[in-house]
Amino acid sequence: MSEVYIVSAVRSPICQANPKGSLSRLNPVELTAAILQEAVRRAAINPDRIDDIVWGSVTPLGDQNAELARLAAVKAGFPEKTPTVTLERLCGASQRAIHFACQAVVSGDMDIVIAGGTGSISQCAADPDGQTDCPPSLVALGIAAERMADQWQLSREALDDFSYRSHLLAKKAIQNGSFESQILSIQLPDHKIIHSDEGVPRLPNRQKLAKLKPIVKEDGVITAGNSSRVSDACAALVLASVKAVGVYNLIPIARVVARHVVGSDSDSILDSPIAVTRQVLKRAGLELSDMDTIELDEAFASIALAWAMELRPDMEKVNPNGGAIALGHPLGAAGAVSMTRLVYELQQIQGQYGLQIMTIGNGMASATIIERIQ
Repeated sequence: MSEVYIVSAVRSPICQANPKGSLSRLNPVELTAAILQEAVRRAAINPDRIDDIVWGSVTPLGDQNAELARLAAVKAGFPEKTPTVTLERLCGASQRAIHFACQAVVSGDMDIVIAGGTGSISQCAADPDGQTDCPPSLVALGIAAERMADQWQLSREALDDFSYRSHLLAKKAIQNGSFESQILSIQLPDHKIIHSDEGVPRLPNRQKLAKLKPIVKEDGVITAGNSSRVSDACAALVLASVKAVGVYNLIPIARVVARHVVGSDSDSILDSPIAVTRQVLKRAGLELSDMDTIELDEAFASIALAWAMELRPDMEKVNPNGGAIALGHPLGAAGAVSMTRLVYELQQIQGQYGLQIMTIGNGMASATIIERIQ
């Protein structure tokens, strides 16, 4: 089978999904078009060489409705012959888009595919029939997160400590400029330009976390402080075959080693990240200790800590620049944003292998292993 190479990766800033968030003022088609243009620019490839665009999106309502990838590709000036598809797999939508793109390249059907996703949660309007709200309700996931805390005997203090760690690391990463090279600055309709992630407290407050009330049950441990925030963002990666790399003189920055997705009992617990990690490592013929950096989805602190208790990783390698609890969780873009962070972190630390794990609603999880091209 053919190898799959990542030849570019880029993301927008992550912004709060409310009227105060900067990206709430930008139409998701405009945002997606800007990211698509930057993805091919960084790959140094002409848009007419793209065989397909595979895009993740969650809750296709309001301005995020219709075939978002197609509208954005046309807006971005891609040839009309360029096909697109927009898919949904909850928080794993854009990681699934990356996996589908990889499979198209591995099979030999395509040579260059863009994969990514958009999460413009602030742009979602309520369903006119009142059957669907945006953002989705946290109740079902929150109950599962509470059950994870019960089963692994995770205290409120442990969850808040993990959340505080996420805030501290994210704040440090932003201050040190760790994300600057991966972010495309976005110009808003009022001509303001946003350069960095929003919503991370300048002074993380551990005491404030402790004062937050549980959001699932009165005697529970899950709070808004140890859960991820829904956010707005967009990200894209350009994936290419060995043939395309040679023909178009592309410069690969990483190789996709393995990918996997699993499901579990969606009514009781969210332990799928544990299973998918074990299985993707087995497929790659690698150990968790071989990973130089790990992007673990922080949907809830209880899920992340249960994963850590079962797999015993070196926590210094896990979310070294913070995670979704601090930075935000842009649903349809979450997987592509996380993968972009993984690609750039591997480059910064000069590591070899990186692992990405996404928790997906309704009892699923997906994982990807990549190798930096030296």
